[in-house]
Amino acid sequence: MPGRWRGPSRLVLLAVALLGLGASPALTAQPIADDGAATLQRCPQRGWSRLEIDVDGAKRSLPWRGPPGAWTRGAILVAHGGGGRAAYWCAGAEWFAGAQIRFADAAMADGFAVFALESTDRVTDQAGRVCGKVWDDEPRDRPNLDLPYLTAIIDRVLPTMRPPGSADAVFMTGLSSGIFMTVRAATHLGERLAAAAPVSGGDPYGWRRECIAGLTPRRTVHGIGRAIATGRPITEPGACGVPDAPDPPSGSRWDEPAGRKPPMRGLMHRNDGIHDASCAEALSARLRRHGYPLEPDTVLDGGSRSLANHLWLDAYTPTLLEFFTRHVR
Repeated sequence: MPGRWRGPSRLVLLAVALLGLGASPALTAQPIADDGAATLQRCPQRGWSRLEIDVDGAKRSLPWRGPPGAWTRGAILVAHGGGGRAAYWCAGAEWFAGAQIRFADAAMADGFAVFALESTDRVTDQAGRVCGKVWDDEPRDRPNLDLPYLTAIIDRVLPTMRPPGSADAVFMTGLSSGIFMTVRAATHLGERLAAAAPVSGGDPYGWRRECIAGLTPRRTVHGIGRAIATGRPITEPGACGVPDAPDPPSGSRWDEPAGRKPPMRGLMHRNDGIHDASCAEALSARLRRHGYPLEPDTVLDGGSRSLANHLWLDAYTPTLLEFFTRHVR
């Protein structure tokens, strides 16, 4: 994905990349040498550090950077899109990663530390087909691959790293496929998150992956996503149906957290051509029905339906940082 693509293939491949599709964890956190990937090599050059996180036998890179001194407004966990990697929050081509990088820089200037999460490549769909490098966001009758990882970062990594005088608030956001995991985390981790903000994403309880190899030219992500309520691909206009419709008959088992439910605020573009806006609207309606403190969505408009309107946009940054700042505990 690093580099500059030209022509329609660039759009098709990025679209696929973005959508992508119980025991106490064993944890180690220590600095590691760079693995030589071009994108990751640029992160240390921009002042980022890296940890290696090992949870349940899966080792993942965790790039991070904080402001000088205390994290006065806490920490933000950011999740990449399907087929992507954590390093796209600190390096990457301007045309797709520039606004994400500027968001991370602005967050640190405001007093937040930023931790860029890394998915595995071990997720399978309900038919057992490998999905590629995506988040394990769907509720399934098996142990989840990512919730123990997030819990370990929040409960065991961050407390050892906060400088004196730091706020202990933890926030979560991301892009596209990363938002499906953000919502799943918010409904599972509860009071561990001070607030969460879905950007260009939808409801992990209201969709399913069909990870059929060969449907796209990408080797790191397979298949498509469908809305359970309608059976339609989430790329189609109106894919998720009427926003105030009841929960779909399947895929609707939520991880209701004990205690506090975190405040949430969605950010989206009306003409998102990759993840239809109806799915973001359906997510907001569903969160409200399940009792989450939900602020009005930030909805951008204008232009035509396109891939560009699916990407992280600079216009989201001030709204999102203001939202998180109000919920620093």
